[in-house]
Amino acid sequence: MTRFLMTAAAILVTASPALADVGDAAAGEKEFRKCKACHTIASDDEVFVRGGKTGPNLYGVIGRTAGTYEDFRYGDSIVELGEQGLVWDVENIQTYMTDPRAFLQEQLDDGGARTKMTFKLTRGQEDMAAYLATFSDDSGEEEGETAED
Repeated sequence: MTRFLMTAAAILVTASPALADVGDAAAGEKEFRKCKACHTIASDDEVFVRGGKTGPNLYGVIGRTAGTYEDFRYGDSIVELGEQGLVWDVENIQTYMTDPRAFLQEQLDDGGARTKMTFKLTRGQEDMAAYLATFSDDSGEEEGETAED
């Protein structure tokens, strides 16, 4: 029995960082109210969240190459990041929404990189990412996945 408890504890300790990043999609749905002034979430068949068109449609954003939604005109920096192969996943999108400009500057190693997104989400990023992931066919978390896959 002691061996079982030690094994279970070891599994929980190693799983904890991954579980902490998952977030609560229901809480993210409430947080998304801040985003819908600029963003909509709509598939070809259904509108899930009617929002603005200042930002790109976020349906399927998790698993999408950055700067590639067809019906949106992105800034040069985010397009360049996508050309370098960045695919949005639940982790990197959290960092982006925390400070979009700093994210682009760091990822591109370019202090002059700019973004059209000026809003910074100061809390609840993991919840927002979990919510956005519910509208994606690909959670972007498969191990070993690369932009070429």
